[in-house]
Amino acid sequence: MDFTFSEEHQAAVEAAKAVFAGVAPDGVPSPARTTGAVADDFDRTLWARLADADLLSLLLDTEYGGAGLDAIALCLVLRESAKVLARVPLLESTAAAATVQAYGSAEVKEELLARAGRGELVLTVAAHGRTGHDPAELAVVARRDGDGTWVLDGMQTAVPWAYNADFVLVPAHTDDSRHAVLALVPRVHQGVVLAEQISTTGERLAQLRLESARITAPYVLDTEGAWEWLRLLLTTGTCALALGLGDGVLRMTSDYTSKREQFGYPIATFQAVAVQAADRYIDLRAMEATLWQAAWRISSGAGCALPAAGDVAVAKIWASEGVRRVVQTAQHLHGGFGADTDYALHRYHAWAKHLELSLGPAAAHEETLGDLLAAHPLA
Repeated sequence: MDFTFSEEHQAAVEAAKAVFAGVAPDGVPSPARTTGAVADDFDRTLWARLADADLLSLLLDTEYGGAGLDAIALCLVLRESAKVLARVPLLESTAAAATVQAYGSAEVKEELLARAGRGELVLTVAAHGRTGHDPAELAVVARRDGDGTWVLDGMQTAVPWAYNADFVLVPAHTDDSRHAVLALVPRVHQGVVLAEQISTTGERLAQLRLESARITAPYVLDTEGAWEWLRLLLTTGTCALALGLGDGVLRMTSDYTSKREQFGYPIATFQAVAVQAADRYIDLRAMEATLWQAAWRISSGAGCALPAAGDVAVAKIWASEGVRRVVQTAQHLHGGFGADTDYALHRYHAWAKHLELSLGPAAAHEETLGDLLAAHPLA
């Protein structure tokens, strides 16, 4: 494997740094101070800047106005976004569009992809609580009607950006539970009901209830492997967000401990502080190495003793455990100052908990990894 980033990857990082440079993590009210969602919508101004910088179309082919890049490029940009807690559906919309490109009908690709790449159309995914590869575990069931239309019934909780997206990509198992399909469900559609939920981060999520919602065949991706590919891409992207958040928090902690003095010396010079910071730096480097391994496997399709799902599981285990330890140590080393809601650290802590659990905590991915090792024993 070669972890050297290409010129195109590096250009994407530079563009992302320029776009996110002016973003403040406390740009909306703190979730610790609100009784409801911190905002009704995501940051549309930032979304427009991402579109102008061609960062919403990284994974799209040139025929749809995209750069034709890979999961590594997306993860590089996501890492930068998480450093400032950017409030945009970058992961969900990009992953959904990439899945439509890979598995969707020509009609739907022509209708949606170029608009999604320009930021005119927003996509999201109803999958943040799902980790298993067994289609029968999915909470929504889809069945074909006589005219070829698909009928969806069921409920998915904690759907991000559902109130603001134009389409929700919903994974569902067929009525015989043999395989999963992905349905592009319009936000405003007969049989679609949204109920508000609030995340740990203070963002507005939705409970999505489908009551015999009828979706025409072109808007249902029923190719084998589509859901698995989307799930791996979302999980890897979540690891990139955790890494970016951890990098940002460790930098905040370094700045604080270098300036905070006790007994006439910066506390960063104390052995107990230095050792804890070093341990968290090691966590971040492990998170980084496993992230790029997972992103490389998804992007290259390279063979290995284990399927790519194994590398993704390892990355998510490190991301979930690592980001939790990073923010806990940061909170400890900041002392009471870290709990001050006028300071950004408490917001990073809330986002870290959300990312730790999104698409399954470490324990769930350890179980997945165990199943993969049982099915594909290493020589």
